[in-house]
Amino acid sequence: MTARDAWWSPWREATDSLILHVDLRPDPDREEQALALLDEREQERWKQFASKDARRRYTLCRAALRVNLCDRLGCANRELSFGYLEHGKPFAKVNGASSGESFNLSHSGQHGLIGFSSRDDLGVDLEVRAPGRDFDGIGSSVYGPQERRALSAASGDEKVDVFYRFWSLKEALIKALGTGFSLNPSRFEVPRPMIEGERSGIFRFPHLPSEPFWLEDLGESRFAAASACRLTAGDAGPNGTLG
Repeated sequence: MTARDAWWSPWREATDSLILHVDLRPDPDREEQALALLDEREQERWKQFASKDARRRYTLCRAALRVNLCDRLGCANRELSFGYLEHGKPFAKVNGASSGESFNLSHSGQHGLIGFSSRDDLGVDLEVRAPGRDFDGIGSSVYGPQERRALSAASGDEKVDVFYRFWSLKEALIKALGTGFSLNPSRFEVPRPMIEGERSGIFRFPHLPSEPFWLEDLGESRFAAASACRLTAGDAGPNGTLG
């Protein structure tokens, strides 16, 4: 497959990570090509989606993940499979052996993101903003006190932006941690400077104070988005330390 034929493209690159944007607009030719790349287990899952839109998003994202993982791991598509951790987070296997490649994906509407990293724990999230919801009502069950105050103070389009910004940040953190929603999102808040508008910062879960994560707001005009990854002792935050 040539770059011209691909439905994904580099979106954000850093020293130890790459995030791709995936175009999920309807395209019968791409969808047929993507479906042929999926293995038997993935094709069975594809059949279980009730809506055509859900099948399209799954197929195009999963095939893009496969092509790029094979390229990064130097393996054939038939050699690539996936295993799943306790809470459902996938990991890549080559000929049945864990590859060690860290990845994460997210999709919403007609956009997808796929992140790759040399780190063990990576989470990415993308949310297409949808107005007309009870943002304060939903926020009361998923956000902490400072987050709820910021949401309550916003109005109109700003309220929509704040709601989805906070949600993408918290979702990326949960995905990086790898526990799924066994962790109630209202039990933690994004760093206060990020609530107030900063685009990145160091975060620590209340129950894991010794394990810092690097959190970034990647939102743009088309969607809210975020990435999170676990930091190690050799990593530095924006001020040169782990904070």
